[in-house]
Amino acid sequence: MKTTKSSRKVRVIRALWLAEVLLILLAAVAAINLRFFNDPAGYELFLSRSPVRVLLLAVVITVAMAAFGLYQVHVRHNRLDFLLRLFLSFAFGGIGLLVLYYLVPPIYIGRSVFAMSLALGFVGVVGVRSATQHFFRGDAFRRRILVYGAGNNAELINSSLRRRSDRQSFVVVGFVPVAGQATAVREELQVRADEGLSALASKLRVDEVVVAPDERRGGLPMDEMLVCAQRGISISDLPTFFEREAGMVKVNIADPSWLAFSGGFDRSTPRRLNKRFFDLVAACALLLVAWPFMLLVALCIWHESGGPILYRQTRVGENGRCFELVKFRSMRTDAEGDGVARWASRDDDRSTRVGRFIRMTRLDELPQLFNVLRGDMSFVGPRPERPQFVDLLNHEVRYYNVRHCVKPGLTGWAQLRYPYGASVRDAEEKLTFDLFYVKNQGLVFDLMILLQTVEVVLFRRGAR
Repeated sequence: MKTTKSSRKVRVIRALWLAEVLLILLAAVAAINLRFFNDPAGYELFLSRSPVRVLLLAVVITVAMAAFGLYQVHVRHNRLDFLLRLFLSFAFGGIGLLVLYYLVPPIYIGRSVFAMSLALGFVGVVGVRSATQHFFRGDAFRRRILVYGAGNNAELINSSLRRRSDRQSFVVVGFVPVAGQATAVREELQVRADEGLSALASKLRVDEVVVAPDERRGGLPMDEMLVCAQRGISISDLPTFFEREAGMVKVNIADPSWLAFSGGFDRSTPRRLNKRFFDLVAACALLLVAWPFMLLVALCIWHESGGPILYRQTRVGENGRCFELVKFRSMRTDAEGDGVARWASRDDDRSTRVGRFIRMTRLDELPQLFNVLRGDMSFVGPRPERPQFVDLLNHEVRYYNVRHCVKPGLTGWAQLRYPYGASVRDAEEKLTFDLFYVKNQGLVFDLMILLQTVEVVLFRRGAR
């Protein structure tokens, strides 16, 4: 029964891929008809040479969609994440096709047909995905999770992932209490494994067992878990589950051995080179667009309160090295006249009128592009903190110093997932996302964070 259920999911994904290949083919045919609407002779000539070229377009685009995770069996994306992934798929697929057309000119389908095919295909895929999501929104197409444990650790799944939007890709079928350990999960959510964990997993048609006891020293039922694994049931621990489903690393349940052995932390030469190239291209492109706004902000600051226009502050960067961060001044010149470092707060009375606006719109951070060009910062990464706060947080927050193994960034995963932090508690919550970024960084991830940052800026989330 387990095999049949998994096979059904694979068949659904395969059918979706074939449907979208056909959809893009139809989009290309529609584009050809539009292009040669008043040219029957040109239409016949083009059509005789187009089948292979049109099929190539559909295959390349859908392969790009697969590369961006749009054909994963168990993963569902929220609307914004899906649209961003789809946009990147069509963008990178289109670039790949242009390279092919340059290398092999006979396969080129023409500029107008190419552009219309991509536009119609994009709209068509959005429509198909919306329809399939509505049709398959039930639990039958979500990953069935059995949690081994019913204590405080297991209860984190209920407290941290309680909304339906947090559980788009899975459904918890039960929590198995561990003998000798206290329970924190509600009794109606608990299930007994009197006949053994493997038997219960088979009975409940489970896809994955998440191991989440409060204490492991009493031993785990490894023989039962091995039987589950042999039956195709995945076995994962709680930190890995949170990393995958919530995009965070829970610092209170992740031990050093898990961080060391779970992979990630890519510091290879290719990664460092592509990240630096990405930083230089993104910073130069944004400077070309933003310099008139930067000039206008400088004039407004000077008009309201005179100099200095720029504010320089020491921050902690990669490997704990300090550097001088540059921003447009948004507060009064005597904001920290007593020399005591303070977190910014909502409606901070130290801000000037111009300062409140440029902080809300993030215009105050544009001079940090020069920090990126100098190599002190990256475009994407954990936000840099002041040395005074870092000293405090290193003592108060577990693993806080791990975030300094990469360059700090203008924007980052934590800025997208958590509002502005102004306390030790906020710093601890943001660290869960910073650690996820540090472990899973990559060029595609950086691109997605950069695109999602536009939404944050437009809707003014997280700024103070």
